Amino acid sequence: MTRFNPFVFVQEVREEVAKVTWPTWKEVWVTSVMVLIMVVLASLFFLLADQVIGQLVKALLGLGGR
Repeated sequence: MTRFNPFVFVQEVREEVAKVTWPTWKEVWVTSVMVLIMVVLASLFFLLADQVIGQLVKALLGLGGR
């Protein structure tokens, strides 16, 4: 069984982190704005869908009570 060596582990982590390609600030900014836009669009879609489904349910329940 292999023994765990924390110093070797830290060295391997540093080597792996050095291989990572980090995004530029411009890429982070553009991606963040795109995510915010998609969140707003999804929120509007679900708001509209909820309103439509709510009206349909009210209409169906209203028909049964008459």
